[in-house]
Amino acid sequence: MTIDPWRITGQSQIDSYVGRWAEFAVLLVNTLAADRAHGRTVTPPADGADRLTRLLAALTPPAGPLTAADADRLAEVAAGLRPLFADGPPQVDRLNELLVRHAAVPALYGDPPKLGFHRLEADLVDAWAADAGTALAMVIGVGQGTRLRSCQADGCDLVFFDVTRNASRRFCGLSCQNRAKASAYRARRRG
Repeated sequence: MTIDPWRITGQSQIDSYVGRWAEFAVLLVNTLAADRAHGRTVTPPADGADRLTRLLAALTPPAGPLTAADADRLAEVAAGLRPLFADGPPQVDRLNELLVRHAAVPALYGDPPKLGFHRLEADLVDAWAADAGTALAMVIGVGQGTRLRSCQADGCDLVFFDVTRNASRRFCGLSCQNRAKASAYRARRRG
């Protein structure tokens, strides 16, 4: 049985599990796949060692035993997740492929039992990719895909998960918002 989107009030369906993994997807994309941030060109990490260093710096608390090979695989996951934050209709086919590739299945693990969306024997990368992909699928599935956004400031490719009550956030952060407002002000003054 599927849930009809019209019966859902949106934000109430985005629980802490979904929110945490959606934010993790944002972290992966911004750390491993962004070319521009806050009006500046940034160089995405090019090799496993650099990717690993940036991931370990971005993850709080630090992650488990990540390797350079894991970081390379996570960069592929980030590249696959990036289009889901673009304006327009969600790229459902691409997300479905990611879910299949990383074997996203519901499973209980641990003591006390916790719900995860990866195989119990999954390695760290497959587990993270499956859980992040499932969270984004849940956001899209309850009709809240517009909350997966890219920064609208010029010169910024960072993505974010909009958790505002009315889903009105347009910028990745205050610095991009301030740059956009200053630019608009200067344009009005010239005109």
